Amino acid sequence: MQTRLPEATRVSVRRVYALINPTSGGVGSATAEELTALFAELGLDHYVSELIPGQFEHGVRAAIDANSDLIVVLGGDGTARLVAEMCGPRGPLVAPLSGGTMNKLGRALYGSKPWRETLVSVLTEGEARWMPGGEVGGRTFYCSAVLGAPAQWALAREAFRAHLLSRAWRRALSVFRNPVPAQLRYEIDGRIGRSLAIGLICPTISRALGDDERALEAAVLDLRDTKAALRLALNHVFGDWRDDPDVTVLPFVKGRTSSRDAIPAMLDGEFFRFGRQVDARFLPRAFRALAPVVEGDAAT
Repeated sequence: MQTRLPEATRVSVRRVYALINPTSGGVGSATAEELTALFAELGLDHYVSELIPGQFEHGVRAAIDANSDLIVVLGGDGTARLVAEMCGPRGPLVAPLSGGTMNKLGRALYGSKPWRETLVSVLTEGEARWMPGGEVGGRTFYCSAVLGAPAQWALAREAFRAHLLSRAWRRALSVFRNPVPAQLRYEIDGRIGRSLAIGLICPTISRALGDDERALEAAVLDLRDTKAALRLALNHVFGDWRDDPDVTVLPFVKGRTSSRDAIPAMLDGEFFRFGRQVDARFLPRAFRALAPVVEGDAAT
C-alpha cells in the first residue's frame, strides 16, 4: 500500500541522471543498458552512471551538478539515503527505485512493482511529492534510525543477510560480550528519561502514526535484565524490535540524546558513530520524490 503524502505537484521531466549501485542485491549486470534503452525510448535527455565503491559521494555530486530534472536511484536504502541527503529540499527530484535487499523507501513510494514498470509510470504520469525525514547529528534518514546498542546488532544482521556468517558471528559476539551497554539519557519534546535505545521511524513507513503526521515515531526501549537484552537481539536480527514488550512508542518532533560513551546509530541501514551527545529532529520537507499520482490528490 502506497503512502499518501500532501502537497503534490505535477511535473514534466526532460533531463534524467541515473545512478546505479552495482553492489546492491537487486541490480543486475545489464541494468545500465536497460536504463539507457528505456530513456532513449521515452525521448529523454539522459546519463547513466554506476557508483564506484568508496566514491559514492563524488558520483552523487556529479549527478546534482548536471542540473537534471530527476535523479533515478537503483540501489538499497543506504544508497537512496545518501542521494536524498545530498539533494535535500532544494535539489532535483529523486526516484529511489528498489534495487537492494530491504528497499523500505522504494516500497513505501511505489509498492512492489518491478523497477522498470514503476519508472515508466512515474516518468509519464508522476508528480513531485515532499517526503518527510529525520535528522540525527546532521545526518538525515528517510525510513528509520536506531540510536544505542541495538544499532550494532544491525551490523550483524546485514552480514547475515549477505551470507557472511563468520562476520555476522563475530559482530554478534562483540555486542553480546557487553550485555549491559551504556544507557542513553533522552529529552524528547520536553519528556526526560533513560533508555537502552531509541528508534525513530518516519511517517512514510510508521505503523503507529498517520500518513500525514507531522512527527516521527519514537520507540523508546527500557531493558530490565539480560534475558530481555537477548530477546531484543533476536527480535532485531529476525523481526521487528518495536514489537518488544519493553518498547514504548510516542511521537517525536525534536530531542537530544546523551551517553557516557560515543553513541552508535543506524540510519536507513548505514552505521554511524556520533559523540556522547547528539540532537535529532523531524524534517517535514526533507526532499522531493517523483511519485505516482494518488487518486483523490489535488495537484498544486
